[in-house]
Amino acid sequence: MNHFDEILSVGDLRSIGQSNKVVSLINNQNNFDELFQQLFHQDRKVVMRAADAIEKITLKNPVYLKKHKDKILLLCNKAKDKELKWHLALIIPRLSLNKKEFGWAWQILTNWVKDKKESRIVRVNSLQALFVLLPQNKELMQDFNLTIEEIANENIPSLNARIKKLKNDHR
Repeated sequence: MNHFDEILSVGDLRSIGQSNKVVSLINNQNNFDELFQQLFHQDRKVVMRAADAIEKITLKNPVYLKKHKDKILLLCNKAKDKELKWHLALIIPRLSLNKKEFGWAWQILTNWVKDKKESRIVRVNSLQALFVLLPQNKELMQDFNLTIEEIANENIPSLNARIKKLKNDHR
C-alpha cells in the first residue's frame, strides 16, 4: 500500500511538492487507482498534487482514466479550488466521452473560460481543453470562436497569449 497522502502533503500550497516522485511510483492501474482516491482528500495540497500527478501520468497513459470518468465529471461539478480545476481542465479531453458527456464537458469548460472570477490559469487551461476537444465536434467551431472573441476583449495577457498560440496551432 502506497502512502500517497503522506508524500503529497509535504510543503506548502505554492509548490508541487513531491508529486513528481508519485508519478514515478505509478506503473499500473491499481497504483493509479490508489492515487486517484487522493482527489477526495480533505487536504487541499494533497488534492492539488494528486491532480498534478494524474495530469502528468495520463498524458502518456490516458487509459488509466477510463474507470474514473464518472468521478472526474462529478468532480468538475463540485470543484471549488482553482488548483484542482486547472488540472481537471487538462484531464477532461483525455476522457472517452459520449455525446451527452461531451456536451456537458464543453459547457463546463466554456463556463470556466468565461468566468472572470476564475483564476487565469483555470481559464487558460479550459480554453486549451476546448481547443483539444474541438476536432471531435467541428459544429462547435462558431461557439469556440465566439468564446475567443469574448475573452480577447478582456485584454488579459495570459489569455491573449493562449489565443494567439491556438490560432497559430490551428493553421
